[in-house]
Amino acid sequence: MLNALGLLKQRRFLPLFTTQFLGAFNDNLFKTSMVLFATYAIFDDARMEANFNALATGIAILPFFLFSALAGQLADSHDKARIIRIVKTAEILIMLLGAAGLMVARAGLPTVGIGLMLGAVLFLGVHSTFFGPIKYAILPQHLPPHDVLGGTGLVEAGTYLAILLGTVVAGWIPIEGAAALVLVIAAVGWLSARQVPPAPREGAKLAINYNPFTSSWRLIRATLHIPRLFLSICAISFFWTIGAVLIVIFPPLVKNVLTADERVASGAIAVFSVGVALGSVVINTLLRGRISARYSPVSVIAMGACVVLFSFLCRGWTPAPAGALYHWPDFVAQPRAIPIMLCLLAIATTGGMFVVPLYAFLTTTVEKDQTARTVAANNVVNSGAMTLGSAAVFGLSAAGVQPLEMLFLVAAMCLVAAWLAQKLHQACD
Repeated sequence: MLNALGLLKQRRFLPLFTTQFLGAFNDNLFKTSMVLFATYAIFDDARMEANFNALATGIAILPFFLFSALAGQLADSHDKARIIRIVKTAEILIMLLGAAGLMVARAGLPTVGIGLMLGAVLFLGVHSTFFGPIKYAILPQHLPPHDVLGGTGLVEAGTYLAILLGTVVAGWIPIEGAAALVLVIAAVGWLSARQVPPAPREGAKLAINYNPFTSSWRLIRATLHIPRLFLSICAISFFWTIGAVLIVIFPPLVKNVLTADERVASGAIAVFSVGVALGSVVINTLLRGRISARYSPVSVIAMGACVVLFSFLCRGWTPAPAGALYHWPDFVAQPRAIPIMLCLLAIATTGGMFVVPLYAFLTTTVEKDQTARTVAANNVVNSGAMTLGSAAVFGLSAAGVQPLEMLFLVAAMCLVAAWLAQKLHQACD
């Protein structure tokens, strides 16, 4: 992984890395600002907060399910760099909509503001759908084979470091600052996208299928006959189902169980980003550039164990006085605060160790002219799995199940992911 850092000096990689980094930062800055504002300033009910987060997550995922197949076809049949520039131009318009939603809600019209913000979330999902296949599929086209795993790890680590920064910034700046900053970052991302080297179509020209359902099914069916590809997609999908559940329940858990304010919530979410980035570095170092699922089963089992430990730590938490929330100094002064943060770090680190090698399988199993469609097929399945995860949280919340109990569902899913990863390891190594 340390050798892979040299890629950051090269024009074939740095502009893509920068564009992805800024996009992830901006996406997370806006979404976290929206979620924290809704959780702490609009709603005052744990169930409503969880339902809003589930709705926002579902809206963000829907475009992946509908348009991933089209995105993969377009990326494999057109210059990927050109598509990146089109997508980044659209981001500026989307952030204008999102910034307007934040300001309208801040001005005292929460219903209208939430509608605008959720509209921006939907279009950000479309934005990510069309950019997602490219950020991985372009790597085998620009990098030699021995650099693909390192490049994948850097993209993954950079993404989560960007999420870290976006999360921290969202918790510490006023909502007016977030509205202005998302526009500035979108403009800078547009400039960096213009520096990505060309990545023209390789292979025969495709006949584009614009039907989202038939094209998605054909895309998924094309992966079923390749065991390691199929198993990789299934394992990644379980990982993102786990992620969807954690994303939905976490802000309400921090507010209502740990009784902490939005800055503590953003800091705790940021710990996840640090952990995934750390896990990306660790697994690349352990594997030494070899694409393998060797460590994935034990990594996700360890992740599940840490989730259970986190649940038990939270159960013994001393809540803040009635009507008050812990600020950072008060929060870290609590006896269990540091163990809880370290547990979150361990959850994310083991998760990063699990998933990074699986993404490398997607881009190295097929020919270069099929990589974007392969990543797109993965995104279709992932989005369906994440939707099920969000729906499960919505349903369990409506039935009165608390976030701490939902963590046991996460731990159970980790066992299924470990079984899939072991099957992949046996099929490939």
